Amino acid sequence: MTESIFSAEYAERRASVPRGLPLIVAMQGLSDAGNAVSQLEEYLWRKYEPEEVLRFNADMLLDYRARRPLITFAEDHFVDYSPEELSLSLAHDEFGAPFLLLSGYEPDFRWEQFIDTMLLLVHEFEVSITVWAHAIPMPVPHTRPLSVTVSGSRDDLIEARSIWRPTTKLSASAAHVLEYRLHSVGEEVAGFALLIPHYLANTEYPAALQGALEGIMAATGLILSTDEVREAGRRFTAQLDSQLAENEESLDMVRTLEQRYDAYMEDQTTRSPLVSEDGSIPTADQIASELERFLAQQQGPGSGDPETDEFPRP
Repeated sequence: MTESIFSAEYAERRASVPRGLPLIVAMQGLSDAGNAVSQLEEYLWRKYEPEEVLRFNADMLLDYRARRPLITFAEDHFVDYSPEELSLSLAHDEFGAPFLLLSGYEPDFRWEQFIDTMLLLVHEFEVSITVWAHAIPMPVPHTRPLSVTVSGSRDDLIEARSIWRPTTKLSASAAHVLEYRLHSVGEEVAGFALLIPHYLANTEYPAALQGALEGIMAATGLILSTDEVREAGRRFTAQLDSQLAENEESLDMVRTLEQRYDAYMEDQTTRSPLVSEDGSIPTADQIASELERFLAQQQGPGSGDPETDEFPRP
């Protein structure tokens, strides 16, 4: 008998999932600058309590020797074994709008079978758009808005939000390949690569979670609570600035990054009027005001040359 790629399936839940929902992908892989993906996964499960629809077979997809599950030893016996899980679940946003969530580990094995299965699930559930976020360390300052590279099929998001558009080869993740395959077959897909200050890559950086949530909301129309994330970001920044103030060498590094970031941004064309200065989604009044100013100027959003643009380096 052929081993199933699923270790658990809930037939009634699967049948009752509404068609045409957005799919959020939050798979933790090798690199996660600022703990962006791990924060996103934890946030979505804690805030919206998804209901599992199906679970992938870890014995088929996971390299246990590379990513050991955790188990607790309590004085004289073992408790709380926590195996790695990858599941597709159903959740609801702040106003009850449903969405699908693929979360857990990135498969180590059988990528092609896993991605073919995901393509079938996207077709089965008539997914409206697949959205994912990841983060990479870059020589950018934390004192400037979080920058993003947007990929996929949504030209509007790319024009409005994509600050850096390189042409380069990189080691692929399963999510990269999933986006590539979805785009190839004409499915709607958007990927957000968050550019995290390199000196904060190994921290739990709240702005990374904020950037991921902003991208997801812009792509899907979902409403996700971000108040506590913003407050955590303000506390983090205040503490960081206080620490940097005590180290002149670190301050000089940040000032240099600021100068090069600002010089880079001066070379870029006008940003979309639908994006606030901090990269967040504006209010209705702000949108009306910005559109009025934008139309008066009679200028449209654009981008630099992706073949030649380079992000500022230290």
